[in-house]
Amino acid sequence: MKHLAPLVAAALALSACGGSEPSADPTAAPVAPTATAVVEATEAPGPTAAPTAVTADPTPDTSTPEAVSLPTPTVITGGEGPTGDLARVSADWATDWSTRTIDLDELRIGIQVIPIRDRIPPIDDPEFAPAAEAGWTDPEPGLLLVVGETARFYPLAMLIVHEIVNDEIEGRPVLVTYCPLCNSALVFDPVINGRRLRFGTSGLLRNSDLVMWDDATESLWQQIGGEGLVGSFAGHRLDVIPSAIVSWGDFKSGYPDGTVLAPPGRSTSSYGRNPYVRYTSRSAPIPGFFDSTILDDRYPALERTVGVTVNGHNKAYPFSVVQANEAVNDTVAGVPVVVLWSPGTADALDSPVTAGGADIGSALAFDRRVDGEALEFAPIGEGRFTDDQTGSTWNVLGQAVEGELTGTRLEPVVHTNEFWFAWAAFHPNGEVFGP
Repeated sequence: MKHLAPLVAAALALSACGGSEPSADPTAAPVAPTATAVVEATEAPGPTAAPTAVTADPTPDTSTPEAVSLPTPTVITGGEGPTGDLARVSADWATDWSTRTIDLDELRIGIQVIPIRDRIPPIDDPEFAPAAEAGWTDPEPGLLLVVGETARFYPLAMLIVHEIVNDEIEGRPVLVTYCPLCNSALVFDPVINGRRLRFGTSGLLRNSDLVMWDDATESLWQQIGGEGLVGSFAGHRLDVIPSAIVSWGDFKSGYPDGTVLAPPGRSTSSYGRNPYVRYTSRSAPIPGFFDSTILDDRYPALERTVGVTVNGHNKAYPFSVVQANEAVNDTVAGVPVVVLWSPGTADALDSPVTAGGADIGSALAFDRRVDGEALEFAPIGEGRFTDDQTGSTWNVLGQAVEGELTGTRLEPVVHTNEFWFAWAAFHPNGEVFGP
């Protein structure tokens, strides 16, 4: 099998979520991979990476609304299993294909080397280093997760390579996920019916988004939304744990005692190359992985969007709108929220180096109530904000750093920073904040 090594390595380098040629002309439509190009392989090296180093002013409703559950997907039973190329790449899977919530034709093969599952290797036993000892540069983007008194930073430079981290914080299991094709970073509770599940990458995509699998039942799960798509857990949903994409500089400033994901068996310098060069310069997602007939053209397809979910209600805040205002005070499903934007975070998916992309900033969403009172926020420059009620100063992480409320931390609401095309595809009836 040694003669397959160059092809396997190329396939891995070009497809972290199943992407196509990363350095292709962003204005051109790439050729979508087909299963006729799938190469059978029984051995392959792990993925490699080159070294680098309008403010709304609604009258807030401060009451606590009754929680609204997300609708339960309709579960289909019976019928045929996978056919054609999908049947080929999943021939040895124990997935119950007769139980599902989707048409199997919606699944796309993203990895072009068999076996496709976990070809993008998740991290199962993560280790962490103190923030003070890590050498990431300030613009480096990463996923921020705070559970209890523990704050962790998962660099996108590493999540691009692994996509999934099966982790535990303060005794609580957590599932950290990232799909580069959608720029969707989400954290879930991986416990279903009292059973902790281990997740991996299936090698499949739906609406260009990562489809995960669990190794207990081999069910397939959608990353965006956390819905079980196919198998024993079809129709179940993973509970989402709030997280955000922030810069390394903001993280180490806001959480100096925090920790950062350490490279598993390799040096930090082996991460940092972006295999999706000029991806965010594209005018549309990759056609082979996304149905262009459902593309929502209200905003550029690859504009980042703050997708807020409160009590089952979904609302989008395009980055262009949030950046223009820096602080957007709003109410979602009866909950007063604020979306804050601050400069200093690199676009990980355009430049050859994840920390070298254009400054797109960070945008985070919070419940703006403190002790039951809804605060009104306004920007004061340099990534700082003030509230009208107490005049305290806040950072983009929702931390009061000066004034009467110093030491207070706003509670985050569930939100994401995925590309507009992905948010719109998965939330076709969602509300959009705009001018």
